[in-house]
Amino acid sequence: MAKKKEPKRIAITQVRSKIGRPKAHRRTLRALGFTKHQQTRIHEDTATIRGMVHKVRHLVVVRDEEG
Repeated sequence: MAKKKEPKRIAITQVRSKIGRPKAHRRTLRALGFTKHQQTRIHEDTATIRGMVHKVRHLVVVRDEEG
């Protein structure tokens, strides 16, 4: 039998504050799971997550998850 591929995962870190940002940006950060500044969240690399990251790309840094 063929091995199942594990979905690719990405680490997203909030590097800029959400203070003073539009409500849509704040809600997108919350939907990504951010509750604090400088927090890192791990997500599967899907089109939905990529779209949300694109919307707040000026507030976050994305890298491949290691491990």
